[in-house]
Amino acid sequence: MQELATDPAAILHQVFGYAAFRGHQQAVIEHVAGGGDALVLMPTGGGKSLCYQVPALVRQRAGQGVTVVVSPLIALMHDQVGALAELGVQAAFLNSTLEGDEARRVERELLAGRLTLLYAAPERILTPRFLAMLDSLHERGKLALFAIDEAHCVSQWGHDFREEYLGLSVLHERYAGVPRLALTATADAHTRADIVQRLQLQDARVFVSSFDRPNIRYTIVEKDDPKKQLLRFLRDEHEGDAGIVYCQSRRKVEETAAWLEGEGIAALPYHAGLDAEVRRRHQDRFLRQDSAEGGIVMVATIAFGMGIDKPDVRFVAHLDLPKNIEGYYQETGRAGRDGLAADAWMTYGLQDVVNQRRMIDESEAPEDFKRLQRGKLDALLALAEAHDCRRVRLLAYFGEDSTPCGNCDNCLTPPGTWDATEAARKLLSCVWRFVQHHEQGRGPRGFGAGHLIDVLRGKRTEKVVQFGHDELSTFGIGADISEAQWRGVLRQLIALGHLRAEGEWNTLALTASARAVLRGEVPVQLRVPVEPRARVRAARRAAGGAAAGKAPPLPLDEAATARFMALKAWRAEVAREHNLPAYIVFHDATLAEMARAHPATLDELGAIGGVGAKKLEAYGEQILGVLHEAG
Repeated sequence: MQELATDPAAILHQVFGYAAFRGHQQAVIEHVAGGGDALVLMPTGGGKSLCYQVPALVRQRAGQGVTVVVSPLIALMHDQVGALAELGVQAAFLNSTLEGDEARRVERELLAGRLTLLYAAPERILTPRFLAMLDSLHERGKLALFAIDEAHCVSQWGHDFREEYLGLSVLHERYAGVPRLALTATADAHTRADIVQRLQLQDARVFVSSFDRPNIRYTIVEKDDPKKQLLRFLRDEHEGDAGIVYCQSRRKVEETAAWLEGEGIAALPYHAGLDAEVRRRHQDRFLRQDSAEGGIVMVATIAFGMGIDKPDVRFVAHLDLPKNIEGYYQETGRAGRDGLAADAWMTYGLQDVVNQRRMIDESEAPEDFKRLQRGKLDALLALAEAHDCRRVRLLAYFGEDSTPCGNCDNCLTPPGTWDATEAARKLLSCVWRFVQHHEQGRGPRGFGAGHLIDVLRGKRTEKVVQFGHDELSTFGIGADISEAQWRGVLRQLIALGHLRAEGEWNTLALTASARAVLRGEVPVQLRVPVEPRARVRAARRAAGGAAAGKAPPLPLDEAATARFMALKAWRAEVAREHNLPAYIVFHDATLAEMARAHPATLDELGAIGGVGAKKLEAYGEQILGVLHEAG
């Protein structure tokens, strides 16, 4: 029997099968294992879970007891406990999926000190029954660590606030000597300050990793029949891949999923209005279907995603504008967790701007909260309208300097720009003429975007003639500008707050800042609408990027590719037998390295990244047999 390691680096190799830590992992782990509090900001796919799993093993093996992991989502608990079981780590969860007898069995294991990690949701942790168990463990010196995952949920200023997180300050107040580790993939400066205050982490050490996800390619296109744009994106670049499509409304989720199914793409809907059993079934199919069988496209509201640990999500698409950059970053970060090439793709249009502005303005939140939300929306709109590198702007929002990435739509296909200052003045003048016309008793005060553009372009529609708008001095002054360009001008003016859309019919009205634009004091520079060129996966691989979909994640010769496919077939069988997603058995990258290295002995196999001692013992001989048979 191999002796249990107590050194973090030895545990990393022996249990998890990795030769070295990444980024800030080692510093975080050593600090927390030594009893220090920490706040960790690390991008999705950056290895946050190791930051508490390794200290949990260090402290448990030193006799300091169990680590309690606060997690908001059942899916994450199930996946992580399943993955830890495969590694030989004693872990369990307590959530609503357990029957009474099974829950009581887990509680007995906890109190008997036989668990290294226990996962539970915050609302369960705050119950008198759970706190009584923690009291018992604490009295016996058997509470090793509290890990608070998705810590941004504690911030009322953040994008994913959950009220139950506010009660977690009790962990510090009640168990002051137990170290706490708060982790999140996404938090701006305001949200970070909120996490520190609400979780009482004023003395905690803060670790901030780079927010860059260089394997993700960011693309934002202007809406022009968004369903067809999405279909073209999926067929050109992600045929058969697993991915997520986000929509703002439940109705749109169901319509889009049904439409994709009709187009021959395997798609499932997910939103909070669906029956819980339906949601569970759809989520399980998304997580468990191996890429070799063809990926599932999950069409969802933001109710889906946080805590989803699936590494081979090859794209995240947005058919509607998110609320802010934190939400956008969190959602797009679910793509490419395995470090391989992935896409973040979004369609964006005038109605998105109008809808998001209205949701803020009409909410019952206090004015200071609305002001902050408007600022966050403005930052996202600036990202969407940008002519320069998307990644530079995205990282700058989180306070990180960078250089142009060469891997976003603006870097790959630089857009043209045009000076829209004079066009903006014409548009605002036309809105002002509508107001004057109304004051003369000749029609409504405000009109929507379509009518405004008709007047500017000199189109004598029935409505234009009815209200006498063909007699206005602004009629036809923008005939030389296309409708698409006018929509861009209008979208930018609303995005910048010089115009607002009011009421049920989105009638346009000037704001106080419009005066400076009318006087020509505010320049308006716009991108020329362009649909980025198709970038098929074969072209991406030829350019040196990682392969997507069913292909090996690193270049393999013909023989090694055959071994890789044989290993994937073997893994699928094991996953079915163990009722686990295939990636929990081994990631594609680990299988590809096995196929490339072609180990002939257990020692050689154990040297491959991702093959820990328990997996080597459980699967080593089988893997060597598969490799031998495949040649």
